[in-house]
Amino acid sequence: MTILLFGITKDIVGSSSLSMPSSSEFGAKKNKTVGELKEYLGRTYPALCNLSSLAVAVNNSYAEDDKIIDNFDQIALIPPVSGG
Repeated sequence: MTILLFGITKDIVGSSSLSMPSSSEFGAKKNKTVGELKEYLGRTYPALCNLSSLAVAVNNSYAEDDKIIDNFDQIALIPPVSGG
């Protein structure tokens, strides 16, 4: 599973994408949800927990925490956006 990262999430992880091997704690679990992915990433990259919000897009659509995801979905982490 590949996760695209933008803005501050890219800075926190140190890359513009993150590959989740199927042998990882998260990747091996069946019926994974967006919420479980966010929890796993928060444990792996604790600075992500400090963000005021973190949206997840699955296949180009914003997804709620209960959305089921699989290894073939396109996933993106979208950090809080500020404007002026």
